Amino acid sequence: MEDIVFGRNAVESLLESNRSVNQLLLSNNIKRNPKTEKIISLAKKKGVKFSFVHQNRIEQIAEDGVHQGVLAFVTPIRYVTVDEILAEADRKNEPPFILLLDSIEDPHNLGAIIRSAVAAGVHGIIIPKHNSVPVNQTVAKVSAGTVEQCKIARVNNLVNEMGKLKKAGLWFFGADHTAEKDYLETDFSGPIGIVMGSEGKGIRRLVRENCDFLVKISMPGPVESLNVSVSTALLVFKVLEKRLSK
Repeated sequence: MEDIVFGRNAVESLLESNRSVNQLLLSNNIKRNPKTEKIISLAKKKGVKFSFVHQNRIEQIAEDGVHQGVLAFVTPIRYVTVDEILAEADRKNEPPFILLLDSIEDPHNLGAIIRSAVAAGVHGIIIPKHNSVPVNQTVAKVSAGTVEQCKIARVNNLVNEMGKLKKAGLWFFGADHTAEKDYLETDFSGPIGIVMGSEGKGIRRLVRENCDFLVKISMPGPVESLNVSVSTALLVFKVLEKRLSK
């Protein structure tokens, strides 16, 4: 079984990562520029077989995806363990900074969240195995290749993992529009777990009850809610702001 990654940024990041790329396809009428030349150079350096093919073939494989004339077949992403995420924080000599995603179903949202998480220095993301979108080619494309730099754990039970992480010293902050405290007034210091809920239903009851704190994003303007990827970006960069201020 192979995954498919398409788009110039996504494929470039893929070739710069440690993942095994099986084959690279490029459209025979692709515009040659520094970006495509770098992709070809990386493929040669890694010994990845590449071919120039008719664009119709790439379009058939990518279906409705914006492929930009570049597509790669790759071994499926390796999900990590939660212990590996903690080890990453330890390696960087930083308090753990973890993102828990409770039942995100839209791959576009997951891809955007991964990109923000990597940019903000999140050590890893935890997603449930059930009722959640896996990391697929759409997620990789939307993340602009940052999925290759992100440690993602896929677990059976988020509540159980939260319990284990609390013993490791983490405090969990759940995003909930009914919370009394605004995220701008919250002290996000120390080992942090940010919990985000699904697009329509938010955080499930048991997961919410296991959060140490609930925070909201106040919106004085005429808007009822924000996209979950936007909300996540606001929260993780607020954590980053706190860490940079020390």
